[in-house]
Amino acid sequence: MRGVGEKNILDEFCTRFCTVVERHCRYIIVSGFVAISSGRTRATEDIDMIIERLDAKKLQRLHEDLVAHDFVCMQSDSVGEIYDYLRSGIAVRYTFKDQPLPEMEVKFAKDELDEYQLRSRVKLPLTGLDVWFGSIPMNIAFKEELLKSDKDIKDAEHLRKIYPELANEREITDIKRMIRKLRL
Repeated sequence: MRGVGEKNILDEFCTRFCTVVERHCRYIIVSGFVAISSGRTRATEDIDMIIERLDAKKLQRLHEDLVAHDFVCMQSDSVGEIYDYLRSGIAVRYTFKDQPLPEMEVKFAKDELDEYQLRSRVKLPLTGLDVWFGSIPMNIAFKEELLKSDKDIKDAEHLRKIYPELANEREITDIKRMIRKLRL
């Protein structure tokens, strides 16, 4: 585990990005960075974020605020194109201006499962980051039921070990059922 106050480039990038996004919409950080920020040692160059579905005007305000804080979208400078990508279910990636890594992969919530994730979001004090994460049961369920790579299974094992009080097996089972219904 890293010590209190120890931050790395991913932590700083995530915190700065989330601070801007939070002014415009609900969001969650999901997948590998949840495990990494909770002490799992493994490499990553991107952070996955789900945001609530926004209309074009709200997305424009969000994008302009990100640009004003030295972020750029890798796919396009055109808010219309960015909106089309997101609306079509395609993620977009933001980085710091003139710095290709790390990246924030942003996508709109696409179904009731993502809406559930946004409603059940949590802050995880163990991470030392003041950002919203997808719940521990949600992250475990996705990694075990949908993603299933060796890396994902090890992430889920780590989350179960670090957060035993949050790894509600009944909720994990219910979420896995939702994943099978909506995503498989």
